[in-house]
Amino acid sequence: MNLNATFLLQAFSFALLIGFTMKFIWPPLLAAIEERQKRIAEGLASAERSQRDLAQAQEKVNDVIKEARAKANEIIEQAHSRGNQIIDQAKLEAVAEATRQKAAALADIDAAAHRAREELRRQVAGLAVAGAGKLIAREINPATHKALLDELAAEI
Repeated sequence: MNLNATFLLQAFSFALLIGFTMKFIWPPLLAAIEERQKRIAEGLASAERSQRDLAQAQEKVNDVIKEARAKANEIIEQAHSRGNQIIDQAKLEAVAEATRQKAAALADIDAAAHRAREELRRQVAGLAVAGAGKLIAREINPATHKALLDELAAEI
């Protein structure tokens, strides 16, 4: 065999293989590669969109958390304010009750003092009548009269 004929035969076989590959194998292979590149590009774009969406969602979550904290602080402030109002109202009611009780106690004291004065007047009147009766029962004598008056003054 001739080296040239083998070489030509091999070159012709190789050309046939290349032609067959270019006609039947290469286009589906390129289509598959392009499809894969397209899917990879879509996946990367989708991942990028997902990253943006995640960042936006994180911002929204942060905003909601800030809003919730502000609302919670507002509620706490309202609770403190309401608590202070209740304390102030309770103080006012306590002062009013103390004033009422003090007035009632003063009225009771005044009534007791009035009763004591009335009782004292009755006793003084009784002593005066008793003293006058003793004076009348005895003979009117200035010395005796003076002694009885002194005795009456000592009892009063």
